[in-house]
Amino acid sequence: MKIVPLNETTKKNLLNDLLKRSPNQYGEYEKKVTEIIQAVKEQGDKILFEYTKQFDKAEISTENILVSEAEFEKAYQKIDPNTLDVIRKAAKNIEQYHEKQRRYSWFDSKPDGSILGQKITPIHSVGVYVPGGKAAYPSSVLMNVIPAKVAGVEQIIMVTPPRADGSVYEGTLVAAKEAGVTKIYKVGGAQAVAALAFGTETISKVDKIVGPGNIYVALAKKAVYGYVSIDSIAGPSEILVLADETANPRYVAADLLSQAEHDELASAILITTSKKLAEDVSNQIDSMIEKLSRKEILIKSLDQYGYLFITDSMEEAVEAVNEIASEHLEIITKDAFEVMTKIKNAGAIFLGEYSSEPLGDYFAGPNHVLPTNGTAKFFSPLGVDDFIKKSSIISYSKKALLPAAKDIITFANAEGLTAHANSIAVRLEN
Repeated sequence: MKIVPLNETTKKNLLNDLLKRSPNQYGEYEKKVTEIIQAVKEQGDKILFEYTKQFDKAEISTENILVSEAEFEKAYQKIDPNTLDVIRKAAKNIEQYHEKQRRYSWFDSKPDGSILGQKITPIHSVGVYVPGGKAAYPSSVLMNVIPAKVAGVEQIIMVTPPRADGSVYEGTLVAAKEAGVTKIYKVGGAQAVAALAFGTETISKVDKIVGPGNIYVALAKKAVYGYVSIDSIAGPSEILVLADETANPRYVAADLLSQAEHDELASAILITTSKKLAEDVSNQIDSMIEKLSRKEILIKSLDQYGYLFITDSMEEAVEAVNEIASEHLEIITKDAFEVMTKIKNAGAIFLGEYSSEPLGDYFAGPNHVLPTNGTAKFFSPLGVDDFIKKSSIISYSKKALLPAAKDIITFANAEGLTAHANSIAVRLEN
């Protein structure tokens, strides 16, 4: 990995490099995505089955597009019992964490007869996209479905591309069942997003679509936004480790590699006040890569988006961290909690040398669906709030309205909206 001093020039170059990974930079795919979405809108199931044959090599029809109870039972028989046990433990942790995010309706009444409040209502139907093939991650099923379930969503419809034999990875099916999915359809790609957004003969339209996917899925979610709601346009994975001389270089190296193995566009960055730590981490990475299964991906990822930055002070390091606004931020310093108070922008923050990023990916409970590509400056992790709607409640008695009427009429007339003013004025007659 590259060891470079952190200054305004290197920081600017880094930010520009990271932005190149955004799905918004891949406009050449948009025409094809638009064609797929339009075809699904016009032809429904027929074109869904054709695309599934073309892209996934699977024969899917009306009879087998919906995952059956028999397929769920088979998945439970095939899955390793230890994996099932871990899925259930993780699901419990995730549920308990998200239960604390629940909001409730509230009402504030006053003696004059006015009542103001906020009504919380779950979104009725949510579509969850789950990747298939080599990118089948049961953990993502739990992270996307459980907050929706906690929020009270009635219909949770999952879509996932089938394997060539028409089956779905058993870990995906088991995680979905444990999390509480309503139905699972064997369809993936932009065509699955279109089906959820507009509906087909077999797949009902949903109100919101969440879940990660490839560039076609990301651009399809972007294209249907407005017809339905979406969670976000997710970019490649990223980790930033903020460390000082007290950090264990072996731990830091392992954590950087844990994200770099996702794909060639993943970003792994260390910012440290210790040159020796940076050098030791670099040596540890070189040693570890040789023993890991995704060696080629790791090398390409680190060559393109791997950095070891050395800075003169922790203040400069924190400033850079806030500008980068990483998806995952680990703080491994002698005063991690104090440093954390200065962090403004990060998707998830891991404190201390035993709080490595995979803890959040799989088990601790907080959501691992996080803002990427600097969007942690204005986006938050996926949570219960993403699956609810808030309605304002307003109720005024005549006694409450009378003192405010003149002011409302004045405001409406000032804006030239005389019908607004009249709506109040008629209530003052007699």
